Amino acid sequence: MNSPIFKKIATNLSLVILVFLLDRVTKMYVINLADNFTDLNIPLTNFINIILVWNSGIGFGLFQFDETIAYNIITTLILIINLIIIYLLFISDYFHKILFSMILGGSLGNFYDRVYYSAVPDFIDLNYNGYHWFVFNVADIFISIGIFTLIFIEIFKKKNEK
Repeated sequence: MNSPIFKKIATNLSLVILVFLLDRVTKMYVINLADNFTDLNIPLTNFINIILVWNSGIGFGLFQFDETIAYNIITTLILIINLIIIYLLFISDYFHKILFSMILGGSLGNFYDRVYYSAVPDFIDLNYNGYHWFVFNVADIFISIGIFTLIFIEIFKKKNEK
């Protein structure tokens, strides 16, 4: 079990599990808080509040549907994307594996919620002077960091090739 391949898989799997567990713990904490309060709205700073919003759409509450068929199609597409990310984990270099592991851990956290709750609990509310960004969760943070970093790398890789 000390083979280099096992170590690489263990490192990536550990990151996926860490992101997944961090997401689950924070969501469970906020859901438990919401059970104790009728209206959960906890200001952490002047621009960050903790609220609970149930998202049945995709990232950041986009494309929310009440229809079961549309919800199931989106959930199936997310499952397929997760399988593609797992494939990419196996064929990528070390740095890309880290980014794909972050994305997969977050995606699996949100996928779990879609299956278990039929919606994803979002709770981080960024705002400034009454203007609010989409409410999101820890999984969304890791997914976004991974995707934006991948895009950033590709843009600069293309510039360096020219």
